[in-house]
Amino acid sequence: MLSESPTLHMLCGKIASGKSTMAAQLGATPGTVVVAEDSWLDALFADELHSLKDYVRCSSKLQSVMGPHVVALLNAGVSVVLDFPANTAAQRAWMREIIAGTEAAHQLHVFDVPDEVCLARLRARNAAGDHPFAVTEAQFHEFSSHFASPTAEEGFDLVVHGEALDQVQET
Repeated sequence: MLSESPTLHMLCGKIASGKSTMAAQLGATPGTVVVAEDSWLDALFADELHSLKDYVRCSSKLQSVMGPHVVALLNAGVSVVLDFPANTAAQRAWMREIIAGTEAAHQLHVFDVPDEVCLARLRARNAAGDHPFAVTEAQFHEFSSHFASPTAEEGFDLVVHGEALDQVQET
C-alpha cells in the first residue's frame, strides 16, 4: 500500500557519517524506495571514477536522469530515500528542484559526526570490502573540503543526527 503523503528523504553528511545506514533504515518503511547514488555510479561508471572531477561529471549525468524519475515516484505516491549526498548548496539546489516538481513532504537528514569518527568508520568499511568504493583518507579530506552545512535560507525541513544514529533533533 502506498503512502497517502509521500516523503522525499535526503541525506547530508560527510563520507562514512551514517547516510547509507540511515537510508537503509528509512527504506525499510512500506511504500518507500531507496535510490542510492553509489550503487548506480558503481554499475554505470565504476571504470571512470578516479578523482573528484570524475565523480562530479558522473554524478551530474546520473542526477539528470534520476531527478525526473524521483519526481515521478513521489507523484505516484511512493516515498523516496535519495541516498545522494546533499553536501553542497548545488547538490541541495538539485534536490530542491525535485521537491518543487511534487507535493511531497521532505526531510533533510543532517549527520553531525566528527571527522575522527567518520575516518574510523571509513577504515572499517574499507577493511570489510562490502562497499562499492574504497575511499582513501586523502579522498575523504578532499571531498570534505567542499562540505557546506545547509542554511535556514535553503528552506529544508531538517532532522539532525549526532554521532549515534539514535541522537535526533528535528529543526
